[in-house]
Amino acid sequence: MRSNHLAAIFVFTFVMAGTSHAASFDCEAQTLKPDEKTICDVRALNDADVKMVTTFDLLSGLLAMGARGTMQDQQTEWLKKRQACGADVACLTSSYEERLKVLNDTYKQINRPL
Repeated sequence: MRSNHLAAIFVFTFVMAGTSHAASFDCEAQTLKPDEKTICDVRALNDADVKMVTTFDLLSGLLAMGARGTMQDQQTEWLKKRQACGADVACLTSSYEERLKVLNDTYKQINRPL
């Protein structure tokens, strides 16, 4: 039952994320870094950002405090790598794909039968 409930929440979250088109940061800010500007300008990257932050937020609510802290540390490191991509769309795309895979694998670990 718990597994089905979590799966339903996860699917709903991704469906809702697909209908939203606002990056996880203010695209109108004057101080956008090159990676952020590119994410705002490229729809696929904007959508990937929404999916990533939605998944991250969902997992943050499901994980215990220690695991949540580890995931936050990993997110901070990932953001540094994303920023290093600058305006390179291929690099940013790959970065989001890798991060979403890590987050999805984390979800699979907590959604497995005991």
